[in-house]
Amino acid sequence: MSRIAYVNGAYLPHAGAGVHVEDRGYQFADGVYEVCEVRGGHMVDQRRHMERLVRSLNEIRIRLPMPLAALGVVLRETIRRNRVRDGLVYLQVTRGVARRDHYFPDPATPPSIVVTARALDPAKGEAQAAQGIAVITVPENRWERVDIKTIGLLPNVLAKEAAKQAGAREAWFVDAAGNITEGGSTNAWIVTDDGRLVTRPAESGILRGITRTVMLEVAETLQLRVDERPFTVEEAKAAREAFVTSATNFATPVVRIDGHPVGDGRPGPVARALRENYHGRAEIGH
Repeated sequence: MSRIAYVNGAYLPHAGAGVHVEDRGYQFADGVYEVCEVRGGHMVDQRRHMERLVRSLNEIRIRLPMPLAALGVVLRETIRRNRVRDGLVYLQVTRGVARRDHYFPDPATPPSIVVTARALDPAKGEAQAAQGIAVITVPENRWERVDIKTIGLLPNVLAKEAAKQAGAREAWFVDAAGNITEGGSTNAWIVTDDGRLVTRPAESGILRGITRTVMLEVAETLQLRVDERPFTVEEAKAAREAFVTSATNFATPVVRIDGHPVGDGRPGPVARALRENYHGRAEIGH
Protein backbone atom coordinates (compact mmCIF):
# COMPACT_ATOMS: atom_id res chain seq x y z
CA MET A 1 0.00 0.00 0.00
CA SER A 2 1.37 3.44 -0.93
CA ARG A 3 1.74 5.92 1.91
CA ILE A 4 -0.38 9.07 2.20
CA ALA A 5 0.67 12.51 3.45
CA TYR A 6 -1.51 15.46 4.44
CA VAL A 7 -0.18 18.72 2.98
CA ASN A 8 -1.99 22.04 3.39
CA GLY A 9 -5.52 20.69 3.17
CA ALA A 10 -5.04 17.70 0.86
CA TYR A 11 -4.25 14.00 1.32
CA LEU A 12 -1.62 13.17 -1.28
CA PRO A 13 0.48 10.17 -2.30
CA HIS A 14 3.55 10.32 -0.09
CA ALA A 15 5.97 9.88 -3.00
CA GLY A 16 4.68 13.01 -4.74
CA ALA A 17 3.80 15.20 -1.75
CA GLY A 18 5.68 18.48 -1.45
CA VAL A 19 5.68 22.11 -0.39
CA HIS A 20 6.55 25.27 -2.30
CA VAL A 21 10.25 26.00 -2.85
CA GLU A 22 9.86 29.21 -0.84
CA ASP A 23 8.25 27.59 2.16
CA ARG A 24 10.03 29.12 5.14
CA GLY A 25 10.50 25.72 6.72
CA TYR A 26 12.61 24.70 3.74
CA GLN A 27 14.58 27.95 3.50
CA PHE A 28 14.92 29.03 7.15
CA ALA A 29 13.91 26.03 9.31
CA ASP A 30 11.21 28.47 10.41
CA GLY A 31 8.80 26.03 11.98
CA VAL A 32 8.09 23.48 14.69
CA TYR A 33 7.10 19.83 14.85
CA GLU A 34 5.72 17.06 17.04
CA VAL A 35 6.10 13.28 16.91
CA CYS A 36 3.40 11.23 18.57
CA GLU A 37 3.45 7.49 19.17
CA VAL A 38 0.67 5.42 17.63
CA ARG A 39 -0.26 2.32 19.62
CA GLY A 40 -3.04 -0.01 18.57
CA GLY A 41 -4.12 2.55 15.97
CA HIS A 42 -4.52 5.30 18.58
CA MET A 43 -2.33 8.30 19.43
CA VAL A 44 -0.50 8.28 22.75
CA ASP A 45 -0.54 11.48 24.81
CA GLN A 46 -2.17 13.55 22.07
CA ARG A 47 -3.31 16.21 24.54
CA ARG A 48 0.18 16.77 25.91
CA HIS A 49 1.71 16.87 22.44
CA MET A 50 -0.82 19.43 21.26
CA GLU A 51 -0.22 21.58 24.32
CA ARG A 52 3.51 21.58 23.57
CA LEU A 53 2.84 22.32 19.89
CA VAL A 54 0.81 25.39 20.83
CA ARG A 55 3.56 26.55 23.19
CA SER A 56 6.26 26.13 20.51
CA LEU A 57 4.16 28.02 17.97
CA ASN A 58 3.52 30.84 20.41
CA GLU A 59 7.21 31.12 21.27
CA ILE A 60 8.15 31.82 17.64
CA ARG A 61 4.91 33.65 16.78
CA ILE A 62 3.35 31.27 14.27
CA ARG A 63 -0.39 30.89 14.52
CA LEU A 64 -2.06 27.50 14.78
CA PRO A 65 -3.08 26.50 11.22
CA MET A 66 -6.46 25.16 12.34
CA PRO A 67 -8.39 24.56 15.57
CA LEU A 68 -7.01 21.74 17.70
CA ALA A 69 -10.18 19.69 17.23
CA ALA A 70 -9.77 19.86 13.44
CA LEU A 71 -6.08 19.08 13.74
CA GLY A 72 -6.94 15.98 15.74
CA VAL A 73 -9.20 14.85 12.91
CA VAL A 74 -6.37 15.31 10.39
CA LEU A 75 -3.94 13.37 12.56
CA ARG A 76 -6.34 10.46 13.04
CA GLU A 77 -7.28 10.40 9.36
CA THR A 78 -3.63 10.34 8.31
CA ILE A 79 -3.06 7.40 10.65
CA ARG A 80 -6.14 5.66 9.27
CA ARG A 81 -5.22 6.20 5.61
CA ASN A 82 -1.76 4.79 6.23
CA ARG A 83 -3.19 1.85 8.19
CA VAL A 84 -0.74 2.42 11.01
CA ARG A 85 -1.45 0.26 14.04
CA ASP A 86 1.89 0.71 15.82
CA GLY A 87 4.21 3.48 14.77
CA LEU A 88 4.30 7.26 14.77
CA VAL A 89 2.56 10.30 13.35
CA TYR A 90 4.65 13.37 12.47
CA LEU A 91 3.26 16.91 12.38
CA GLN A 92 5.13 19.97 11.09
CA VAL A 93 3.96 23.59 10.98
CA THR A 94 5.98 26.37 9.33
CA ARG A 95 5.47 30.09 8.86
CA GLY A 96 4.29 29.41 5.32
CA VAL A 97 5.24 30.40 1.79
CA ALA A 98 6.57 33.87 1.06
CA ARG A 99 9.32 35.63 -0.90
CA ARG A 100 12.64 34.77 0.72
CA ASP A 101 13.33 37.45 3.32
CA HIS A 102 14.63 37.18 6.86
CA TYR A 103 11.80 39.39 8.12
CA PHE A 104 8.46 37.76 8.90
CA PRO A 105 6.09 37.75 5.92
CA ASP A 106 2.70 39.46 5.90
CA PRO A 107 0.71 38.30 8.98
CA ALA A 108 -1.99 37.06 6.61
CA THR A 109 0.40 34.44 5.18
CA PRO A 110 -1.13 31.06 6.03
CA PRO A 111 1.09 28.62 7.93
CA SER A 112 2.05 25.43 6.13
CA ILE A 113 1.16 22.09 7.69
CA VAL A 114 2.38 18.62 6.86
CA VAL A 115 1.32 15.36 8.55
CA THR A 116 2.78 11.92 7.84
CA ALA A 117 2.45 8.56 9.55
CA ARG A 118 4.40 5.34 9.34
CA ALA A 119 4.46 1.95 10.97
CA LEU A 120 7.19 0.70 13.30
CA ASP A 121 7.81 -2.86 14.41
CA PRO A 122 7.35 -3.00 18.22
CA ALA A 123 9.43 -6.18 18.36
CA LYS A 124 12.50 -4.30 17.13
CA GLY A 125 12.14 -1.71 19.86
CA GLU A 126 11.75 -4.38 22.51
CA ALA A 127 14.82 -6.22 21.21
CA GLN A 128 16.85 -3.01 21.32
CA ALA A 129 15.69 -2.28 24.87
CA ALA A 130 16.55 -5.82 25.97
CA GLN A 131 20.08 -5.40 24.64
CA GLY A 132 20.59 -1.77 25.55
CA ILE A 133 22.24 0.95 23.47
CA ALA A 134 25.56 2.78 23.41
CA VAL A 135 25.87 6.57 23.48
CA ILE A 136 28.72 8.96 22.82
CA THR A 137 29.18 12.46 24.23
CA VAL A 138 29.59 15.57 22.08
CA PRO A 139 30.02 19.27 22.93
CA GLU A 140 26.80 21.24 23.29
CA ASN A 141 26.61 23.50 20.23
CA ARG A 142 22.89 24.23 19.88
CA TRP A 143 21.07 27.52 20.36
CA GLU A 144 19.77 28.34 23.82
CA ARG A 145 16.07 27.84 23.02
CA VAL A 146 16.09 24.06 22.75
CA ASP A 147 12.87 24.14 24.81
CA ILE A 148 11.13 25.01 21.53
CA LYS A 149 10.61 21.94 19.35
CA THR A 150 11.92 23.61 16.23
CA ILE A 151 12.70 21.88 12.94
CA GLY A 152 16.17 23.49 13.00
CA LEU A 153 17.94 20.25 13.92
CA LEU A 154 21.30 20.37 12.11
CA PRO A 155 23.40 20.05 15.32
CA ASN A 156 21.25 17.07 16.32
CA VAL A 157 21.67 15.47 12.89
CA LEU A 158 25.46 15.86 13.04
CA ALA A 159 25.57 14.47 16.58
CA LYS A 160 23.43 11.47 15.69
CA GLU A 161 25.56 10.74 12.64
CA ALA A 162 28.71 10.95 14.78
CA ALA A 163 27.12 8.39 17.10
CA LYS A 164 26.31 6.12 14.19
CA GLN A 165 29.85 6.34 12.85
CA ALA A 166 31.12 5.39 16.33
CA GLY A 167 28.87 2.34 16.48
CA ALA A 168 26.47 3.98 18.97
CA ARG A 169 22.78 4.74 18.83
CA GLU A 170 22.62 8.18 20.45
CA ALA A 171 24.78 11.21 21.26
CA TRP A 172 24.53 13.12 24.54
CA PHE A 173 25.30 16.84 24.43
CA VAL A 174 27.64 18.12 27.16
CA ASP A 175 27.56 21.78 28.20
CA ALA A 176 30.51 24.01 29.10
CA ALA A 177 30.26 22.97 32.76
CA GLY A 178 30.70 19.30 31.84
CA ASN A 179 27.05 18.41 32.45
CA ILE A 180 24.96 16.29 30.11
CA THR A 181 22.01 18.19 28.71
CA GLU A 182 20.10 15.71 26.55
CA GLY A 183 20.41 13.44 23.54
CA GLY A 184 20.11 14.23 19.87
CA SER A 185 16.49 13.05 19.94
CA THR A 186 15.99 11.87 23.53
CA ASN A 187 16.09 12.98 27.16
CA ALA A 188 18.93 11.57 29.29
CA TRP A 189 18.64 9.86 32.69
CA ILE A 190 20.84 8.01 35.16
CA VAL A 191 20.25 5.91 38.27
CA THR A 192 22.67 6.57 41.14
CA ASP A 193 24.18 3.95 43.44
CA ASP A 194 21.53 4.69 46.06
CA GLY A 195 18.73 4.16 43.52
CA ARG A 196 17.81 7.77 42.76
CA LEU A 197 16.63 8.74 39.29
CA VAL A 198 18.44 11.82 38.00
CA THR A 199 17.51 13.90 34.98
CA ARG A 200 18.26 17.50 34.08
CA PRO A 201 15.57 20.08 34.97
CA ALA A 202 13.47 21.10 31.99
CA GLU A 203 13.40 24.82 32.77
CA SER A 204 16.27 25.47 30.35
CA GLY A 205 18.84 23.61 28.31
CA ILE A 206 16.59 20.71 27.29
CA LEU A 207 13.26 19.99 25.68
CA ARG A 208 10.48 19.13 28.10
CA GLY A 209 9.89 15.70 26.61
CA ILE A 210 6.35 14.36 26.79
CA THR A 211 7.66 10.88 27.56
CA ARG A 212 9.94 12.45 30.17
CA THR A 213 6.91 14.02 31.85
CA VAL A 214 5.00 10.74 31.88
CA MET A 215 8.05 8.85 33.18
CA LEU A 216 8.23 11.20 36.15
CA GLU A 217 4.64 10.22 36.95
CA VAL A 218 5.48 6.54 36.52
CA ALA A 219 8.46 6.97 38.84
CA GLU A 220 6.17 8.46 41.49
CA THR A 221 3.76 5.53 41.11
CA LEU A 222 6.68 3.12 41.54
CA GLN A 223 7.83 5.13 44.59
CA LEU A 224 11.18 5.91 43.02
CA ARG A 225 13.12 8.91 44.28
CA VAL A 226 13.80 11.52 41.60
CA ASP A 227 16.32 14.37 41.54
CA GLU A 228 15.89 16.90 38.74
CA ARG A 229 19.42 18.29 38.59
CA PRO A 230 22.40 18.43 36.23
CA PHE A 231 24.78 15.47 36.15
CA THR A 232 28.26 15.12 34.70
CA VAL A 233 29.66 12.68 32.19
CA GLU A 234 31.77 11.15 34.96
CA GLU A 235 28.70 10.67 37.15
CA ALA A 236 26.87 9.03 34.25
CA LYS A 237 29.72 6.60 33.60
CA ALA A 238 29.78 5.70 37.30
CA ALA A 239 26.00 5.30 37.53
CA ARG A 240 24.21 2.07 38.33
CA GLU A 241 22.01 2.54 35.25
CA ALA A 242 21.45 5.03 32.45
CA PHE A 243 18.67 5.31 29.91
CA VAL A 244 17.00 7.56 27.36
CA THR A 245 13.35 8.48 26.89
CA SER A 246 11.34 9.66 23.89
CA ALA A 247 8.02 9.01 22.16
CA THR A 248 9.47 6.12 20.17
CA ASN A 249 12.07 4.87 22.67
CA PHE A 250 9.90 4.91 25.81
CA ALA A 251 12.67 4.07 28.31
CA THR A 252 15.63 2.43 26.55
CA PRO A 253 18.65 1.41 28.65
CA VAL A 254 22.08 2.84 27.92
CA VAL A 255 24.77 0.22 28.57
CA ARG A 256 27.86 2.05 27.26
CA ILE A 257 28.92 5.72 27.32
CA ASP A 258 31.93 6.62 25.17
CA GLY A 259 32.86 2.93 25.20
CA HIS A 260 32.69 2.74 29.01
CA PRO A 261 30.22 0.17 30.42
CA VAL A 262 27.43 1.50 32.62
CA GLY A 263 26.94 -0.65 35.71
CA ASP A 264 27.50 -4.25 34.69
CA GLY A 265 27.06 -3.34 31.02
CA ARG A 266 23.52 -4.73 30.85
CA PRO A 267 20.04 -3.15 31.06
CA GLY A 268 19.03 -2.59 34.67
CA PRO A 269 15.79 -3.12 36.61
CA VAL A 270 14.81 0.55 37.01
CA ALA A 271 14.76 1.33 33.28
CA ARG A 272 12.98 -1.95 32.67
CA ALA A 273 10.29 -1.16 35.26
CA LEU A 274 9.74 2.31 33.85
CA ARG A 275 9.40 0.93 30.34
CA GLU A 276 6.99 -1.80 31.41
CA ASN A 277 4.74 0.66 33.25
CA TYR A 278 4.88 3.56 30.80
CA HIS A 279 1.77 2.84 28.75
CA GLY A 280 -0.26 2.23 31.87
CA ARG A 281 0.25 5.91 32.73
CA ALA A 282 0.25 7.49 29.26
CA GLU A 283 -2.98 8.83 27.75
CA ILE A 284 -4.01 6.58 24.86
CA GLY A 285 -6.78 7.86 22.57
CA HIS A 286 -9.86 5.98 21.45
